[in-house]
Amino acid sequence: MMKMEGIITPIVTPFHRDAEQSINYEATEKLINYLIGHGVKGIFILGSNGEFHVIDEDEKIEMTKRVVEIVDKRVPVYVGTGCCSTRATIRLSRKVQEAGADALSVITPYFLKPTNENLYAHYKAVAESVDIPILLYNIPKATGCPLDPELVDRLADIENIQGIKDSSGEEDRLQAYAKISKSKELQLLVGSDSKISYAYGLGATGAVAGTSNVIVDTLVGLDKALRDGDKETAAKLQKDIDVLRGVLKLGTVPSVMKRAAELAGIAEIGPARMPVQELGEEADAQIREMLKYYGL
Repeated sequence: MMKMEGIITPIVTPFHRDAEQSINYEATEKLINYLIGHGVKGIFILGSNGEFHVIDEDEKIEMTKRVVEIVDKRVPVYVGTGCCSTRATIRLSRKVQEAGADALSVITPYFLKPTNENLYAHYKAVAESVDIPILLYNIPKATGCPLDPELVDRLADIENIQGIKDSSGEEDRLQAYAKISKSKELQLLVGSDSKISYAYGLGATGAVAGTSNVIVDTLVGLDKALRDGDKETAAKLQKDIDVLRGVLKLGTVPSVMKRAAELAGIAEIGPARMPVQELGEEADAQIREMLKYYGL
């Protein structure tokens, strides 16, 4: 079983400020090297922060190839391959496996509301189509399709379904998933940055933390403090994340995160893809103020 642990950064996808808003691989390399240099334990591409929903399939495959080369086995590479149809998810998952990904993150289908039986058949078919580990991804506020604990319990018996990432922010749901992860070989990752300490207390092995794109030292420090049992440091660092989270509402996801990483001088991250637009000077001023708090 692949270890899914520590701070895993769901990286933003850097784009050029050109007519195509094409992927900027030079900036991608800079961002990844910065994050690995600061201690993250995984690079996760084509997630929600990575704007998977506005990236074409051929770009996704090219991005996977490039990122696998850049990372060069220093940490595992997780790739989001979930689509609305099982057929598209299988096609993309196979291509991404071939491109060298270490694990796949498969979001629940979105827009439609499948039954638990539909979802079981979907995940089983995807899992059987590849040989690498699969991470279930629960983010109901974005998909309208939550993963019921009873369903997760069944899915955990499928050999290469090895983890679940929960971004619901619901403590009851985290508790239910944690119970399953204790009784079966299923690793629990938390995807809500405000719930990292809570989830680790339940036995989560790591966090897919969007804020680590910008404040990586805070997140890596929090992970270490929680593992060392240093409650005081952990409480302070968990609270520190709120300063960045407070400005995220200034724009549509992930425009603020991208701008913050750019203004912090981490890499030329560029804009979010249309229809999401760039922020104005007023937002920039608030982002700069926030970055000062972290000494960035």
